[in-house]
Amino acid sequence: MSDTLVVNEIYLSLQGESTFAGLPCIFIRLTACDLRCSYCDTAYAFTEGKGQSLAQVLAEVHKLAAPFAKSEAQTAAPRLPILELTGGEPLLQKNSLPLMRAFCDDGFTVLLETSGAHDITPVDPRVRRIMDLKCPGSGEAARNRWANLAHLKRTDEIKFVITSQEDYEWARQRIAEHRLDALCPLLFSWAHPLAPGQHSQSLKAAPAGQRPISRQELAEKIIGDALPVRFQVQLHKVIWAPEQRGV
Repeated sequence: MSDTLVVNEIYLSLQGESTFAGLPCIFIRLTACDLRCSYCDTAYAFTEGKGQSLAQVLAEVHKLAAPFAKSEAQTAAPRLPILELTGGEPLLQKNSLPLMRAFCDDGFTVLLETSGAHDITPVDPRVRRIMDLKCPGSGEAARNRWANLAHLKRTDEIKFVITSQEDYEWARQRIAEHRLDALCPLLFSWAHPLAPGQHSQSLKAAPAGQRPISRQELAEKIIGDALPVRFQVQLHKVIWAPEQRGV
């Protein structure tokens, strides 16, 4: 059907990353991705999923959000829960665009997690786009769509997933080269090692000779180099088991 999306999962949890970390969030994880980053922890979303109409997705999200509508805390901004489309790669499915628009029309704060390999200009301007710039350690740095930088707004965010000393230096150089801190908030996300059950044979291998970086080393480098970035870890992996789904 023309209004169908292939959905991997929809669930309510806490936002684990971005400048919205810690807030209640409904995640809509869509199926399929055309990248195979070395550290990907959601390889199950490459193929697992079922078709749902836009109306079904909207109804499920409103059901999960309903308890928050009764809370006195709704006088605060942003309205809770916030929403995030993630994947996989949501922009591979064209019906992700009207879905995000519908959620914006309903007054939700909508986040989009995207790999940075696809054109972000069709996305509703009210959506807060969290766009990766893939570092060499991902194995997918050649897929970065640099033209997207010209379309970022202050409400968007750029995320670098850092796996190694070399990734850190690459990201530091790109920030200086493109003056990225003048565009929007920048996130340095430490790449949490994959649990045994998260490994997929389809993932790219990291380049040979890269030197791993610890959380502490990454934090200390950011401080020592006075980088204008936000250090982040994936909060959901601190709260729950790193391989647990639906959190």
